[in-house]
Amino acid sequence: MKLNEWFQKGMSIEEYLNSMKQNKEEMLTIYEKFALTSEDQAKLGALREQHLRVMALTEDWCGDALLNNPILMRIAEAAGMELRFVLRDQNLDLMDQYLTNGTSRAIPIYIFINGEGSEVAVWGPRAAEMQALVMERRADLPDKDAPDFQEKQMAMYKQLRESYLMDAEIWQTVADSIISKLI
Repeated sequence: MKLNEWFQKGMSIEEYLNSMKQNKEEMLTIYEKFALTSEDQAKLGALREQHLRVMALTEDWCGDALLNNPILMRIAEAAGMELRFVLRDQNLDLMDQYLTNGTSRAIPIYIFINGEGSEVAVWGPRAAEMQALVMERRADLPDKDAPDFQEKQMAMYKQLRESYLMDAEIWQTVADSIISKLI
Protein backbone atom coordinates (compact mmCIF):
# COMPACT_ATOMS: atom_id res chain seq x y z
CA MET A 1 0.00 0.00 0.00
CA LYS A 2 1.03 3.58 -0.55
CA LEU A 3 1.47 5.98 2.38
CA ASN A 4 -1.80 7.78 1.60
CA GLU A 5 -3.62 4.45 1.90
CA TRP A 6 -1.92 3.67 5.20
CA PHE A 7 -2.84 7.14 6.43
CA GLN A 8 -6.51 6.61 5.53
CA LYS A 9 -6.45 3.26 7.32
CA GLY A 10 -5.15 4.88 10.51
CA MET A 11 -7.26 5.83 13.52
CA SER A 12 -8.07 9.39 14.47
CA ILE A 13 -6.88 10.62 17.85
CA GLU A 14 -10.33 10.00 19.32
CA GLU A 15 -10.52 6.49 17.86
CA TYR A 16 -7.04 5.66 19.17
CA LEU A 17 -7.82 7.00 22.66
CA ASN A 18 -11.08 5.02 22.72
CA SER A 19 -9.21 1.85 21.73
CA MET A 20 -6.49 2.20 24.39
CA LYS A 21 -6.38 -0.43 27.12
CA GLN A 22 -3.04 0.62 28.67
CA ASN A 23 -1.32 3.92 29.49
CA LYS A 24 -4.26 6.09 28.43
CA GLU A 25 -4.48 8.14 31.63
CA GLU A 26 -0.70 8.55 31.79
CA MET A 27 -0.52 9.66 28.17
CA LEU A 28 -3.34 12.15 28.68
CA THR A 29 -1.59 13.48 31.80
CA ILE A 30 1.50 14.34 29.74
CA TYR A 31 -0.70 15.82 27.01
CA GLU A 32 -2.50 18.05 29.52
CA LYS A 33 0.70 19.21 31.25
CA PHE A 34 2.94 19.72 28.20
CA ALA A 35 2.87 23.03 26.37
CA LEU A 36 5.00 24.02 23.41
CA THR A 37 7.10 27.14 23.81
CA SER A 38 5.94 30.21 21.91
CA GLU A 39 9.04 29.87 19.73
CA ASP A 40 8.13 26.26 18.87
CA GLN A 41 4.53 27.28 18.18
CA ALA A 42 5.75 29.95 15.76
CA LYS A 43 8.05 27.51 13.95
CA LEU A 44 5.30 24.93 13.68
CA GLY A 45 2.70 27.49 12.66
CA ALA A 46 4.86 28.30 9.65
CA LEU A 47 4.44 24.67 8.53
CA ARG A 48 0.65 24.99 8.22
CA GLU A 49 0.84 26.02 4.56
CA GLN A 50 2.65 22.75 3.76
CA HIS A 51 -0.46 20.73 4.74
CA LEU A 52 1.60 17.92 6.24
CA ARG A 53 0.02 14.87 7.81
CA VAL A 54 1.55 12.40 10.23
CA MET A 55 1.10 8.71 10.97
CA ALA A 56 2.15 7.33 14.33
CA LEU A 57 3.09 3.65 14.25
CA THR A 58 2.46 2.75 17.86
CA GLU A 59 0.94 0.47 20.50
CA ASP A 60 -0.67 1.53 23.76
CA TRP A 61 1.55 -0.71 25.93
CA CYS A 62 4.76 0.98 24.75
CA GLY A 63 6.55 3.19 27.29
CA ASP A 64 8.19 5.30 24.60
CA ALA A 65 4.79 5.86 22.98
CA LEU A 66 3.42 6.90 26.37
CA LEU A 67 6.02 9.69 26.38
CA ASN A 68 6.21 10.64 22.71
CA ASN A 69 2.62 10.39 21.45
CA PRO A 70 1.16 13.23 23.55
CA ILE A 71 4.04 15.48 22.51
CA LEU A 72 3.41 14.59 18.87
CA MET A 73 -0.26 15.45 19.41
CA ARG A 74 0.69 18.96 20.57
CA ILE A 75 3.10 19.38 17.65
CA ALA A 76 0.45 18.24 15.15
CA GLU A 77 -2.03 20.75 16.60
CA ALA A 78 0.42 23.63 16.33
CA ALA A 79 1.41 22.71 12.76
CA GLY A 80 -2.16 22.05 11.60
CA MET A 81 -1.30 18.41 10.80
CA GLU A 82 -3.88 15.68 10.73
CA LEU A 83 -2.61 12.82 12.89
CA ARG A 84 -3.52 9.17 12.45
CA PHE A 85 -2.50 6.23 14.62
CA VAL A 86 -1.57 2.90 13.03
CA LEU A 87 -1.10 -0.08 15.33
CA ARG A 88 2.24 -1.74 14.73
CA ASP A 89 1.24 -5.31 15.53
CA GLN A 90 -1.68 -5.27 13.08
CA ASN A 91 0.31 -3.53 10.32
CA LEU A 92 3.69 -5.24 10.08
CA ASP A 93 3.86 -4.57 6.33
CA LEU A 94 4.16 -0.87 7.11
CA MET A 95 6.29 -1.36 10.23
CA ASP A 96 8.81 -3.45 8.33
CA GLN A 97 9.47 -0.49 6.03
CA TYR A 98 10.59 1.55 9.08
CA LEU A 99 12.76 -0.81 11.10
CA THR A 100 15.18 0.75 13.58
CA ASN A 101 18.76 -0.15 12.63
CA GLY A 102 17.29 -2.29 9.84
CA THR A 103 16.19 -5.02 12.26
CA SER A 104 14.05 -3.77 15.14
CA ARG A 105 10.32 -3.07 15.14
CA ALA A 106 10.86 -0.36 17.75
CA ILE A 107 8.05 2.15 18.20
CA PRO A 108 6.75 4.75 18.01
CA ILE A 109 7.72 5.75 14.49
CA TYR A 110 6.28 8.97 13.09
CA ILE A 111 5.94 9.23 9.32
CA PHE A 112 5.30 12.75 8.05
CA ILE A 113 3.77 12.97 4.57
CA ASN A 114 2.68 15.74 2.24
CA GLY A 115 -0.62 16.10 0.40
CA GLU A 116 0.53 13.80 -2.38
CA GLY A 117 1.43 11.10 0.12
CA SER A 118 5.19 11.42 -0.25
CA GLU A 119 7.33 10.94 2.82
CA VAL A 120 8.73 14.23 4.12
CA ALA A 121 10.35 13.07 7.37
CA VAL A 122 10.52 10.10 9.73
CA TRP A 123 11.14 10.25 13.47
CA GLY A 124 11.48 7.62 16.16
CA PRO A 125 11.48 5.64 18.25
CA ARG A 126 13.34 7.94 20.69
CA ALA A 127 15.03 11.30 20.82
CA ALA A 128 18.81 10.81 20.70
CA GLU A 129 19.15 12.17 24.24
CA MET A 130 16.54 9.72 25.50
CA GLN A 131 18.28 6.84 23.74
CA ALA A 132 21.54 7.85 25.44
CA LEU A 133 19.76 7.94 28.82
CA VAL A 134 18.26 4.48 28.29
CA MET A 135 21.61 3.07 27.17
CA GLU A 136 23.33 4.63 30.19
CA ARG A 137 20.81 3.06 32.55
CA ARG A 138 21.03 -0.31 30.79
CA ALA A 139 24.81 -0.24 31.20
CA ASP A 140 24.28 -0.21 34.98
CA LEU A 141 22.27 -3.44 34.88
CA PRO A 142 23.86 -6.74 35.89
CA ASP A 143 24.56 -9.40 33.25
CA LYS A 144 21.44 -10.97 31.74
CA ASP A 145 22.42 -14.25 33.39
CA ALA A 146 22.51 -12.68 36.86
CA PRO A 147 19.74 -13.83 39.21
CA ASP A 148 18.66 -10.24 39.90
CA PHE A 149 18.72 -9.05 36.26
CA GLN A 150 14.96 -9.18 35.74
CA GLU A 151 14.26 -7.38 39.02
CA LYS A 152 16.83 -4.66 38.30
CA GLN A 153 15.61 -4.22 34.72
CA MET A 154 12.01 -3.81 35.88
CA ALA A 155 13.12 -1.26 38.49
CA MET A 156 15.00 0.66 35.76
CA TYR A 157 11.92 0.72 33.51
CA LYS A 158 9.73 1.85 36.42
CA GLN A 159 12.14 4.71 37.16
CA LEU A 160 12.24 5.71 33.47
CA ARG A 161 8.45 5.66 33.32
CA GLU A 162 8.22 7.93 36.37
CA SER A 163 10.66 10.35 34.71
CA TYR A 164 8.61 10.26 31.52
CA LEU A 165 5.48 11.18 33.47
CA MET A 166 6.94 14.01 35.54
CA ASP A 167 9.97 15.60 33.87
CA ALA A 168 9.08 18.62 31.70
CA GLU A 169 12.71 18.79 30.49
CA ILE A 170 12.31 15.32 28.97
CA TRP A 171 9.11 16.45 27.26
CA GLN A 172 10.90 19.45 25.75
CA THR A 173 13.81 17.26 24.65
CA VAL A 174 11.38 15.04 22.75
CA ALA A 175 9.61 18.05 21.24
CA ASP A 176 12.93 19.55 20.13
CA SER A 177 13.92 16.28 18.50
CA ILE A 178 10.66 15.87 16.57
CA ILE A 179 10.55 19.53 15.52
CA SER A 180 14.15 19.32 14.27
CA LYS A 181 13.00 16.73 11.72
CA LEU A 182 10.40 19.16 10.37
CA ILE A 183 12.16 22.54 10.38
